[in-house]
Amino acid sequence: METTSLVNLTPILKVMLLGLTVASGPLAWWWLQHKSANNQGQRIKRLQALTAFTLFLTFDLVIFGAFTRLTDSGLGCPDWPGCYGSATPFGAKAHVDAAQAAIPTGAVTTTKAWIEMLHRYLATSVGVLILTLTLYSWWTRFTARKQAQEKVHNLSQYQLQTSLQISPWWPTASLVWVCVVGAFGALTVTLKLFPAIVTLHLLGALMLLALLTRQAKHYDLVTTEMASEAKTTVVPKRLRTVLIVTFALVWLQIALGGWVSTNYAVLACDTFPACQKSWWPQMDFANGFSLWRELGLTSSGANITFAALTAIHYTHRLSAYVVFMALGYSAWLLAKASVSHKAPSFKRYSNWLIALALWQFFTGVTNAVMGWPLLAALAHTAGAACLVMALTWILSRSNHLK
Repeated sequence: METTSLVNLTPILKVMLLGLTVASGPLAWWWLQHKSANNQGQRIKRLQALTAFTLFLTFDLVIFGAFTRLTDSGLGCPDWPGCYGSATPFGAKAHVDAAQAAIPTGAVTTTKAWIEMLHRYLATSVGVLILTLTLYSWWTRFTARKQAQEKVHNLSQYQLQTSLQISPWWPTASLVWVCVVGAFGALTVTLKLFPAIVTLHLLGALMLLALLTRQAKHYDLVTTEMASEAKTTVVPKRLRTVLIVTFALVWLQIALGGWVSTNYAVLACDTFPACQKSWWPQMDFANGFSLWRELGLTSSGANITFAALTAIHYTHRLSAYVVFMALGYSAWLLAKASVSHKAPSFKRYSNWLIALALWQFFTGVTNAVMGWPLLAALAHTAGAACLVMALTWILSRSNHLK
């Protein structure tokens, strides 16, 4: 019986080249749109545009990652970083066809192989964009300091001060973190969809979204508020504390949701609001939340029980009620602060949280009662990603304000 090496670095340069090819389109568009960036102000606009585009593409990567998992394509190519030692499924056609012929509904099929490799190409392109963003940020900061030392007179004080306030450390942190996320992506394949690793991979991808969102808000604050000396707004201490607690609860809920998905426990409760027509069904928390174990097995190697899957699902559902209350309270405090502190943006933030909470409620219920339809599952993941981005943006705003 032919075996496949889990890690085969032979095609790594070709895979990286394909990722660069995918990224070259957005990079060319970005450069042409800002080709006249001959001064610091224009360079900063170029940084903002690339950050926004990278954030958008990273969001797409998160959703496509969910699509890869939900279509059972995570092992469509059972080695890393290529597909049976090839950079594309074309080169692995004989291996893929043989695997599909042996098990037509198995983990390896032509469609699943392409889904998995497209996910890897997209991930590599995001890495290329973040690397470009990091290098350009350091270059912008370097040239600003050089001009400050030379006391360039034809450069406005606004542009110079703004450039010096731009921090290259945010994209640098994103670059380091995208490498960590990539490493967990490799482990996802080599450890055969180990639930803890898959969940950490999801959390890492969302953390990357948060870093890029914070970076985008940093540029926004520097260019539109700090440099122009805009009037600040007082943020009540209670509001900021509630937002931090809400953000922590959202991360916990996402971790629980990832654990539900990676253990395929969504259908353990197919009724709402009760589970299996019971308010407290039979549950096995010990095995359900035994973290270091293989997919479908307990830590002792036995098949995981339905009661354990029920415990995973129902814990996520009960936790959701707490998160919804926290989001509602945060939205109410933001709406209240928008009036008492004359901060119209807080009302907009309040509306964001309410809309996203409702989105998550309806998509979550749909997943349970309609048999986990793909569209609803993707929408639920997208809502979680949007919640992370929204709360990161809001907290970044409140962190700046005094």
